[in-house]
Order: sequence, then C-alpha cells, then structure tokens
Amino acid sequence: MAHAGVELVSKYELEENENICSNQEMQYKKLILFAGNDFLGLSRHPTIAKATAKAAMEQGTGPRGSPLICGYTNYHMALESSLAKLKKKEACLLCTSGFGANMAVMVAIGSIVPVMCESEGRRPTKEEKVAVFSDALNHASIFDGLKLADRLGGVELFVYKHCDMSHLDALLTNCKNKRKVVVTDSLFSMDGDIAPMGELAQLRKKHGFLWVLDDAHGTFVWGKNGGGLAEEFNCEYDVDISIGTLSKAASSLGGFVTCSKIWKQWIQSRGRSFIFSTIAPVPLAAASYASVVVAKKESWRRREIRNRMKELHALTGIPVRSQIVCVMIGDMMQAIKANHELLESGFYCVAVGPPAVAPNTARLRLTLTAVHTSEDIRRLVAIISKYVQFQVSSSSDCSNYISPRL
Repeated sequence: MAHAGVELVSKYELEENENICSNQEMQYKKLILFAGNDFLGLSRHPTIAKATAKAAMEQGTGPRGSPLICGYTNYHMALESSLAKLKKKEACLLCTSGFGANMAVMVAIGSIVPVMCESEGRRPTKEEKVAVFSDALNHASIFDGLKLADRLGGVELFVYKHCDMSHLDALLTNCKNKRKVVVTDSLFSMDGDIAPMGELAQLRKKHGFLWVLDDAHGTFVWGKNGGGLAEEFNCEYDVDISIGTLSKAASSLGGFVTCSKIWKQWIQSRGRSFIFSTIAPVPLAAASYASVVVAKKESWRRREIRNRMKELHALTGIPVRSQIVCVMIGDMMQAIKANHELLESGFYCVAVGPPAVAPNTARLRLTLTAVHTSEDIRRLVAIISKYVQFQVSSSSDCSNYISPRL
C-alpha cells in the first residue's frame, strides 16, 4: 500500500505540473534569443535528437558513477576520440563541465612541484614553483583553479594586462622560474574579443612556455572543421593543452581537455574536479558525439554566423570581432529601457551593468547564431538604434574585425 500511495501522489503532482506548464504557455510569448550559447543552432537538430533518444532507450538515462569507478563507457570513449582528433591532440579527457575542466587542469599544474618535493619532505622554493601567466580577463574558473593551485604551494601567479603581449613578454623575460605556463581564453565571453593567437604562438617559441588555451567559445564555431580559434589561426600544434565545453556550440552538457597522453594521465590522477564528479549520462555523451560529427559536416552553419557578423557591422559600424558582440549604452537605466523594448518587440538579450562592469559602461550583450536571419538583425538594430547613435560608414567593411579566413 505504501508503494501505491507514492504512485498516486506522483501521478497527482504530474497532473498539477502539466496544468502549470499549460497555463504558462498561455501567458508567455515566444522570443528570438540573442543571449544563448547555441551558436550553431544544434539544440533542435534531428540527427542529434535521434542519437540522444536511441542511447536513452538502449542504455537508460541515469549516470552510472564517476569516470574512474564505473561511469566510463564506449560512448564516452568515442566522444573523447572524436574531440582529440578535432583538436589534433593525442588524448582527451571528459569532465562534468567546462568549469570543472579548467579547475582540473589548474590544480593538476599546481600539483607537479609539490609532489616532486614531497618525497624529500620539504616545500617548494619560490624559484621551483610553476610560474603561471594569466590574462586579466580570463574566465572565473581559471582564476578559481589557480587559487586552489596556489594553496597547494605549487604555482607563482602573474596576471598580465588583457591581451597585452608586450606586458606578457616583459613578465616572461624577467621571470626566473624554469617552469612557465601561459593560460588564456581564446575568445573572451563578455566583450567578444579574441586573444592575439599569432603573437602568443611567437612568444611560445621565444620563451618555451606551456600554452593552455580555454577555447570554450571558439570550439565548433571557428576553424574550417570547427576545431576552434587555434585551427582558425593555424596554431593548433603550438597549443599544448586545449580546454573546451560541450555546453555551448555543441548544445549538450560537459567539458573536456585535449592534450598529450602524459598530461591526460596526470590530470586524471590530480584533477579533483574530474576525480570526484559523476560523468555525463550516456544519452548526453551520445548527443555530444553526434554534435561533433554534425558540426564538422555542416560547415554552412559557421558561414551563416559570419554573415550575421558582417550584417551587424554594416548596419551599426561597431566592431564585430566574433559571434559575441557588446553594444555600449553607457547609462544603466537606458540599457534597461532598451532591454525592455526589445522584450516587448520579441527579442531576448541581456543588459549588463555595474558591478559586473565599470560604472557608465552598461551594455547590451548579443550572441549571434547560425539560425538568426538577416531580417532578425535588421529588426534588432532598428530598436537598439533608438538608444545608441551608430556611426555607419558608406563603405563599411568588417575585415578589420573578423578573421581573415572568412
């Protein structure tokens, strides 16, 4: 009888939830999304949906455990292999999230010297530590990972000015530590600007550092095959460790690290966010694998994003360096008004203001996708232009703002 009671309650709750959802559908209208990370528009792709459903029917939906215990399956192996091939690396390590992937890598780097000194019963000297050079605007997961690495006593942290290669070069030149690591986002998520990949590759040749690249916003969107910004700028083999996410352009969930086999083994053994996290369920692994295949094959989706970038620049004159664009408003109340009018007109984007950004630099953050249309861009700009005075040249050319491979 106890089981029957539970069954009746569950059925009642299900009916109530269905009624709530039905009422909500009546109250709300559909919006064109200019704030999400589904850059390629794969979230409703039939091939990916079928792969997910097939895996769920055959294998179930629940996670089986952490990857080192019992969670790792042939589905995860196939996904890792496809990502390693995409990034032109020996190996790949799946993580629960992109945040967790960055944390695992930073902690693994911070563990190297302490483990070496542990057998001697001493702590590392300042010069023995790994000198890590991090861009000032790197993702929070990188800085949080470096804080943990610092507590292990294995790293010496240097923060260089955002995308300032002269400052980075000077810091590297003056650093006495033998072990050096440079870590940077490839595409910075708030302003949409791209790291100077070519200059970083040249500095790597000069100083011999380990290059760690967080390509979360570049993977699948940039490069001929969707290999990311390292592929776009022809420096895939200069990047030693490439970190990515499956939660953005792949329209799935999870993170990954591509690297050498030795680095994979080390991160597996020392990356606590990897070791103590449950791996993605099989249906999500199947979905991610299908996304890798589709993203590589349907290159027209990347071209469509570039077309929307060109159109937005032509209509506004603002720099459009990537699929993430910030439209500066200045006053926060004006940004809120603009955001409200966009909502009323059927568009959803995000108004960003203090304390996330400096005072008087409130902005609208837009994300462009392969499924946006030219008409979507024109209508969006028509509304925003009420709040921003765009300077449009008659010969607008966005070649200064986007990759030369376009």
